[in-house]
Amino acid sequence: MSVAIVTGASQGIGRATAIRLARDVRQVALVARNRAKLEETAEAVKAAGAEPLVLDLDLAEPSAAQAVVDATLQAFGRIDALLNIAGAVPQVDLFEMTDAQWDAGLALKLHGARRLTVAAWPALKEAGGSVVLMSGNSALVPKASYAAVGTINTAIVALAKAFSDRGIADGVQVNSVLPGPVMTGRRRSYLQRWAPLHGMTAEEAMAAFPQEAGIARYGEPQEIAELMAFLVSPGARWMTGSAVRMDGGEVKSI
Repeated sequence: MSVAIVTGASQGIGRATAIRLARDVRQVALVARNRAKLEETAEAVKAAGAEPLVLDLDLAEPSAAQAVVDATLQAFGRIDALLNIAGAVPQVDLFEMTDAQWDAGLALKLHGARRLTVAAWPALKEAGGSVVLMSGNSALVPKASYAAVGTINTAIVALAKAFSDRGIADGVQVNSVLPGPVMTGRRRSYLQRWAPLHGMTAEEAMAAFPQEAGIARYGEPQEIAELMAFLVSPGARWMTGSAVRMDGGEVKSI
């Protein structure tokens, strides 16, 4: 494997995945909206041994997907792996979500991943490549308090299944990943909003949330990055159409 595209690469799981993949590939195209943060990721990717390509594009825009593919092929000549990680979905109560918030979540996380996978598919087919789509374990347990997150994550799992079905004939491997509570900047912001609603300080909420979720601790972005790297590695090649959960045991159902 030579070339990977990582979206959402400016922070959190996307950044950790890009840096982790730099040990396995020669070039990594980094996609996100924040160029300054992408440049920081690029320096870390370079230090880990791979050549970065910085693409500060908004995947919610319909034209961005083809622009990412064109730039990657022009710079590196091929695409072996696509890791769709971008997508911030507002954690808002079902009855408080506005149409604009729903549309924003769908535009980036669902349609952005769909368009980019479609645009990259010919190159992935030529390379016999791999795709991972980021979902979340809320796909398995949608709740009223974060209805959009669960709904869109469920759609991501179904989309990955559909792509994997086409990929059997085309030689492209496609899976989805369902992380549980991971300690990212977004998680910290959520806990800061959650804490006063439960009469806690942010520090108290940070300590209390794992117990409420039924887990021993939060996950770390690097742990999800290791899973992402495995899914696009030769060792996982027969694994396709799978929705892989990594959540510290938060989901208790079989």
